[in-house]
Amino acid sequence: MPHILIVDDDTHISEMLKTALRAEGYTVSAAYSGTEAAMLLTQIKPDLVLLDLMLPGLSGEALLPKIREIPVIVVSAKADIADKVGLLRGGAADYITKPFEMQELLARIAVQLRGRCSDSDALTFSDLTLRTDTLTAVIGDAEIRLTRTECAILKLLMQNPQVPVGKTTILERISYDTPDCTERSLKQHISNIRHKLQSVSGRDYIEAVYGIGFRLRS
Repeated sequence: MPHILIVDDDTHISEMLKTALRAEGYTVSAAYSGTEAAMLLTQIKPDLVLLDLMLPGLSGEALLPKIREIPVIVVSAKADIADKVGLLRGGAADYITKPFEMQELLARIAVQLRGRCSDSDALTFSDLTLRTDTLTAVIGDAEIRLTRTECAILKLLMQNPQVPVGKTTILERISYDTPDCTERSLKQHISNIRHKLQSVSGRDYIEAVYGIGFRLRS
């Protein structure tokens, strides 16, 4: 599952972000100063960084150039257009102003991670491989054709192996690629995926988690 690093010295905001991101299935780490974040980035490589600017020690502006090959969303109370333009030109992938709506931030995160995930067109779980570039699942020597919606759902489940993913989360996270999927049609798409995979291997890879959603079964 994608790993997000929060860099913010406001513990209230940091805890709020942790709760929201973990509810979406993300792995989360946190740093409370620019200096701590710089040290942490020598030990881990998150998939995305949420970066405040006004930090103790190393400022966000000073930390940004040190973050390479990882998308950074600046989350700051600074609303001046010159600040935003300068940071975007300096390497930030996006900029959102505090106070912010959580749903908007989650959408911006999903967009950045979607672009990052597109660099790798294959995901693997057990004996199942998903090739997102060709919309195919592979089990052994068999290739299984998927619709774009089926591929987006299976990709999300494979990015969160054995972790229940809520129905609302699935609909929100795949809506950028497949806006046709609705709550009513989601169960049918899941059923189609299960049938296609099971017809090849005899194994049911997806299970419903009562009251939550779906997950891949080991």
